[in-house]
Amino acid sequence: MQLQEFIINDIKPLSITDKISDLQLLFNQLTYSHIPIHKDGIYIGCISETDAHCFDGAISISDCNYAVEGFYVRDSTNWLDVLEAFAQNDCNIMPVLGKDNVYLGYYELNDIIHLFNETPFFSEPGGIIIVEKGINDYSFSEISQIVESNDAKLLGAFISKMDGDLVKITLKIDNASLNEVIQTFRRYGYNIISGHEDDTYLESLKERSQYLDKYLNM
Repeated sequence: MQLQEFIINDIKPLSITDKISDLQLLFNQLTYSHIPIHKDGIYIGCISETDAHCFDGAISISDCNYAVEGFYVRDSTNWLDVLEAFAQNDCNIMPVLGKDNVYLGYYELNDIIHLFNETPFFSEPGGIIIVEKGINDYSFSEISQIVESNDAKLLGAFISKMDGDLVKITLKIDNASLNEVIQTFRRYGYNIISGHEDDTYLESLKERSQYLDKYLNM
């Protein structure tokens, strides 16, 4: 996957000597969250649309350079780290720097998300399971073993949440029925948060509980 093919260069960074009004005008024409800023041809960071509209349009960008956010990625940065950079900086435009910090252009968030959606995790058929276990008690090798021991294949896995001593892991499995996998996870002490397909074990427990409630209320 050649991420460099998605570098866009149709917006030139504004100079730090430009007016805030130039920045505000550019934001009015675009839908980007940030605009890149340079000083003497060297990229120094971005200013957000929110900040730009808070300043007096008559002053120069240099008068409020404290608002410049210095985030960027390299042209060699892999797409997953690029996606993480978008999330960390709450932006939809990501400046790309090459050798000697030369500004090459930027990535659009939608393009990177599109690449993510084309990965087998999303594009291949299968089911989603979210499991939970103690942060010191799980391992991805164990998770893979559980999945593969049920003649299923793991298409992807990532830590979707960390809450105190617990960790939630989202799995994509290419198996028509996830019930056997779910039961094995339970035997290994994993809590099942959700399963994309019907969990017949829980359904059975629910039916028995409803029957017991009905019996006791007779």
